[in-house]
Amino acid sequence: MEELIRRSVGPQIEIHIELAEALNLTLCDPHQLENALLNLCINARDAMPEGGMLRIVTANRRLNDAQAAALELPAGDYVTLAVLDTGSGMPPAVLARAFDPFFTTKPVGMGTGLGLSMIYGFARQSGGVAHIASAPGQGTTVTLYLPRLVEPSASSVETPSAPALRYPDGMTVLVVDDEPLVRMLVDEALREHRIHTLEAPDAAAALQVLESDISLDLLIADVGLPGGLSGCQLAALARERRPGLMTLLITGYAEANLPGEALPVPDVEVLAKPFTLERLMARIDQLLAAREQGPQA
Repeated sequence: MEELIRRSVGPQIEIHIELAEALNLTLCDPHQLENALLNLCINARDAMPEGGMLRIVTANRRLNDAQAAALELPAGDYVTLAVLDTGSGMPPAVLARAFDPFFTTKPVGMGTGLGLSMIYGFARQSGGVAHIASAPGQGTTVTLYLPRLVEPSASSVETPSAPALRYPDGMTVLVVDDEPLVRMLVDEALREHRIHTLEAPDAAAALQVLESDISLDLLIADVGLPGGLSGCQLAALARERRPGLMTLLITGYAEANLPGEALPVPDVEVLAKPFTLERLMARIDQLLAAREQGPQA
């Protein structure tokens, strides 16, 4: 990850990487871990607009009863991954809400507030937790605590079996979202199932694909897109150009209060943010199953 992180944060940030020797194993989704680390480094960069120091530290930690209780974890051995910056830090009111979905202090168009909530969800899903320590003018430290995998055997670290549903050979999905990290997350999940992906940051770029000769099976679009066209409107235009195209809309709104025009009902699913990769694939399974069943009488 080091080369990607250095390119992402830029030359004004000094990076120190401190990796523990004989680091214990933990069992988690490696792609989600990579996304979490990259997201944390980008957040650190944004907190240091004039430059600063970024440290990435791994360690083995044993939590006693009191330490574990403070983190709402069982006592025991953990692997930690910490990202530390010398940036502006957070006041207590912001720190208290940092993991809330869609909470952000960035200007409109500069972020959705999904990053930290997704990281927290990933850590919890992996049996651990994410913890933030910060104060104004003193920088921020985000630490992921992931449980140690004890005495791993070949059978204990096997990757989960593939879903029962077999995805069509050559299945191609267009992913439309203005957040690069969201597109990366979705892309990684799909490619693990050998599903081809195309990406677009807005509706205008997506329409270029929709009006081309490229074969598409599914459109995944964020409802809140820049450039004047919402995901709902893009779905309607996609339906005009490609009748029967399956559509999955990603949104932070309640499903009954989606902005923009009414949803085209057939072959459309709605997935609320933040979401796990398992929920994403389950919604795609539902769309494929509905298509196989055909229209209801």
